[in-house]
Amino acid sequence: MSLKEIQEEVDEWVNQYKIGYWKPHEIIARLAEEVGELAREVNHRFGPKPKKSTEELNDIEDELADIIFTVACMANSLNLDLDKGFKKVMDKVYGRDKDRFEKK
Repeated sequence: MSLKEIQEEVDEWVNQYKIGYWKPHEIIARLAEEVGELAREVNHRFGPKPKKSTEELNDIEDELADIIFTVACMANSLNLDLDKGFKKVMDKVYGRDKDRFEKK
């Protein structure tokens, strides 16, 4: 699934509700919450902080997907093309960072 397809699916879901997209600062707050949930799960699995016996194990895949959904909401609310933006990022890292790290 391309980023464009993700954006289209998110847009279809959001637009079935009267409220539509939240304001950008509200979406950023939601994104911060989602990243925090991912960070907490990673810390429990790979860091020094074990979960409490009463806490469920969350799926890192699900936490990442929540972040993707929220990023798509932000992009859609601002009429941005994530495929275009991602291509720019990859062009940048292939150019800027091509000799930065030891290659296999």
